[in-house]
Amino acid sequence: MDLLKKFKRARSVEKEPSHNRRRAPRYQAHLPATIHLAEKNTDAGKVSYSRSSRGHCEVISKFGVALAFVGTRFAEAEVARVGRLLFVTIDLPNGRIEALVTIVTYQRKGSEEGKGHWLIGGPFSNINEENSAILSAYLAKRAEAASMLSIE
Repeated sequence: MDLLKKFKRARSVEKEPSHNRRRAPRYQAHLPATIHLAEKNTDAGKVSYSRSSRGHCEVISKFGVALAFVGTRFAEAEVARVGRLLFVTIDLPNGRIEALVTIVTYQRKGSEEGKGHWLIGGPFSNINEENSAILSAYLAKRAEAASMLSIE
């Protein structure tokens, strides 16, 4: 105790930095995408795909995506399942990438009589090196453009 108030109190811990603490930055996008439900066949070690549904990629990062699409071709029970695999093809300006995405989050918007659209998010669970290189080049270009905008 300091009854005469001679000593100032010092901060006991340093303040946390305010920058984004994600493993990799995320970028808003509107990129065309083709989405298939994927089923792994454990006996044969192969993956089978459903009919495709057109959608778009709303958010993209090095580790995953957020996809939006109208779910008329897929049953709600199939899409609204955490851990479900999707085979996704995304058309980037510098090329096309294909990857398996595991559903982690899902949200149905405007679901009046099955006419709403889905917003699905998840990490890439399987992406080959060639597609990863195309994605990295696209993300580097986006990072460069974002840093140019923040400087101005």
